Amino acid sequence: MSKVTERSTPANDSGADLGNLSQALSQVFSQSPRPQSHRKHTASPTTAAGRQGLKYLTGGTFVLLLAGCGGDQSALAPAGAAAREIATLWWWMFGAATLIFAVVLFLLLYASLVPAGRRRAVPPRKLIIGGGIVFPVIALSLLLLLGINVGSSMSDSTPADTLKIRITGYQWWWEAEYFLEGDASSFVTANELYLPVGRQAELILESADVIHSFWLPKLAGKKDLIPGMTNRLVVNAEEPGIFRGQCAEYCGTAHTKMAFAAVAVSPDEFEAWALRQSQPQPDEMNEHPGARLFKENGCGLCHTVRGHAAQGKEAPDLTHVGSRKTIAAGVLEMTPRNVARWLAHNNEIKPGNKMPEYQYLDLGSRLAIGDYLESLK
Repeated sequence: MSKVTERSTPANDSGADLGNLSQALSQVFSQSPRPQSHRKHTASPTTAAGRQGLKYLTGGTFVLLLAGCGGDQSALAPAGAAAREIATLWWWMFGAATLIFAVVLFLLLYASLVPAGRRRAVPPRKLIIGGGIVFPVIALSLLLLLGINVGSSMSDSTPADTLKIRITGYQWWWEAEYFLEGDASSFVTANELYLPVGRQAELILESADVIHSFWLPKLAGKKDLIPGMTNRLVVNAEEPGIFRGQCAEYCGTAHTKMAFAAVAVSPDEFEAWALRQSQPQPDEMNEHPGARLFKENGCGLCHTVRGHAAQGKEAPDLTHVGSRKTIAAGVLEMTPRNVARWLAHNNEIKPGNKMPEYQYLDLGSRLAIGDYLESLK
C-alpha cells in the first residue's frame, strides 16, 4: 500500500500552531509535581556562604540601580513643566512594568508549585489569547497615546511675546542666539543657555553639519537637530539652578564632550544678564597684552569678539566668554590656566575638534591670552 501524507493548508497552520501551544500548556498545568524525597538534606558551609554572597550581590545591585535615579542629568528630578510630565509618564510605565512582572512571576510559581488538580482550572487557550495578545495590545496602545500626548506638549504653539532662542548644533559645541526686545538687542553666545524662571522659552533647534540631539532632562525632553530642518522645544524653568545638558545623538569623535549648561535665574537677573551680553567689549580691552597675542595668532579668523577686530564665524562667540562657567562646551572650567592648557593640547582634551594647537606659544603667552579671555565678562 502506498502511504499518503496529508498537508494542512496555510490557512490552517496558525490554528494548528495555537492548538499545539495550548496542548503543551495543558500538559504543563496538568502534570503531577515531582515526588519529594524524605531524606533530610543538610546545607554545606559552601552552599550557605554562596547564599550569603548572593544576598550581598542582590542588595548591592539594587543600590547601584537606585543610584542611577539621581545626578546632574536625572530625568526623575524635574525642575520644569515638560520634564515633570515626562517623569510622571516614566513612573506610570515603571509601575505598570512592575505589576506585569509580579503577575508573570506569580503564574510561573503557580505552574510550578500548585497541585495538578488546581492547575487544570486555568484554560491555556484563554491565557494565550488574553495574556499574550489582548493585554499587550491594550497596554502598549495606551502607553503610545500617553507618550504622543507628552511629546506633542513640548512643541505646543506659544504666544507672540514668548522668549525665542535659536540653538544651533556644531561639531562639537552649541551656539545660542537670543531674539529680544527692549534695551537688550539680539546677541549670540555659546555653550550656555540662560533662562528666566517662570517664563516660557521657545528653542528653535537647527544643525549646521550632522544630526545632533538637544537633551536637557531636568527641564525638558530630547529633540533632534537635523540638517535642513527646524525643530522646536518649549521649556519653562520652575526653579533657579544650573542644569546640565548634553548632545544625545552620536555625532562624531567628540560626541561625549558636547555638553552645555542651562542657567535658570530670576526675571530681573535675566534682564540684567541679557543687557550685558548684548553690549560689545569696550575699546580699552584692546590694550590688554593678551588681546595683542589673540590678534597676532589669528584667533579672530574663527572667533568673534564684538567691539574688537575679531569677526570670525567658524567657532564659538567669545565676546563675553569670561562670564561663562566652562570652555570647550563643558569640558574645562573657565580659568586662565585651563585656557592655556586648551590652546596647547586641545586635541588631546577633545579629540577631533577643528581648532589648531598652539604649542609653539610659551606658557606665559598662553596664560596672557587666558587672562584676556577671562576678563571678557
